[in-house]
Amino acid sequence: MGGNLPSQSPDTATAPVPVPVDFPSLYKQQFAYAWRTLRRLGVRERDLPDLAHDFFIVVFRHLPDYDRSRPLRPWLFGIAFRTVSDYRRSARFARETLDDAPDVVDRAPAVDDQIAEHQARAAVMRVLDGLPLDRRAVLVMHDLEGQPVPEIATAMAIPVATAYSRLRLAREDVAAAIKRLRAREEGRA
Repeated sequence: MGGNLPSQSPDTATAPVPVPVDFPSLYKQQFAYAWRTLRRLGVRERDLPDLAHDFFIVVFRHLPDYDRSRPLRPWLFGIAFRTVSDYRRSARFARETLDDAPDVVDRAPAVDDQIAEHQARAAVMRVLDGLPLDRRAVLVMHDLEGQPVPEIATAMAIPVATAYSRLRLAREDVAAAIKRLRAREEGRA
């Protein structure tokens, strides 16, 4: 279900998003963003429908409190971060160790390209899965969603300096993980 969501270009990720007045419009406009964000923060594919549901319940409850003078996406990201944080502390996350079901093979042209892209995404997800959630959230929000660090700090209720520090540490962690992956690949070749 989640693997077929359209991707968003970096240009549209930072473009101002009009804030809908009603929840159904917000749900329709922001569902793909929420799904992608939850996945990027480490929600297992099989748990995405439940976590997306939990996420939108929180959004629905807090929509009247949203300050419409502020950007919408950092506010939504803050809710996603807290939803994923609760999910990762849950017994369901800690006990389950089953692997995700394998993807269905798409018989469309350019299968080699699709496989390479899938492997690259899987490698990125493995690297992200190795990051602590607080660093991962800042990295995803800044480097993948294009949000400025001060907005990230506000969304996560942390000092701006802490957000910059987490971003730097996350990038260092990612660089080290990529170096290890390359070393393993060279050892197999």
